[in-house]
Amino acid sequence: MDAATTRDPVARTYWEAAAAGRLLIRRCRDCGRAHHYPRDFCPYCWSEGVVWETASGAGTLYTWSVVHRNDLPAFRDRLPCVAAVVELAEGPRMATEIVECGPGTALRAGLATRVLFRAGVPVFRVEHP
Repeated sequence: MDAATTRDPVARTYWEAAAAGRLLIRRCRDCGRAHHYPRDFCPYCWSEGVVWETASGAGTLYTWSVVHRNDLPAFRDRLPCVAAVVELAEGPRMATEIVECGPGTALRAGLATRVLFRAGVPVFRVEHP
């Protein structure tokens, strides 16, 4: 995603931070809950009092699916890949990709994950003890 071509100012801020290696989330000043994807209002209490917060990048694997087939050109050289939902340490869940895991990697819900950035896009890897 090229932040320069994003017309939505909320998305632009998010993608510019990601290009710089920072994962941003929004937090509501009224109810205190964090959310992702970033929006101009809180999806829990509808307050417009939301602020940017840099996420720690830590999370846990919530669910995943191994994708073996995808006809989109961007995926042709990346299959199989692991589409996943990660629950961030701050609370929100986000759709992402799990990277740096081979075909024999035993994934399970609750595994610790850590964000990294591939071409300005946040992806996650499993943290090995």
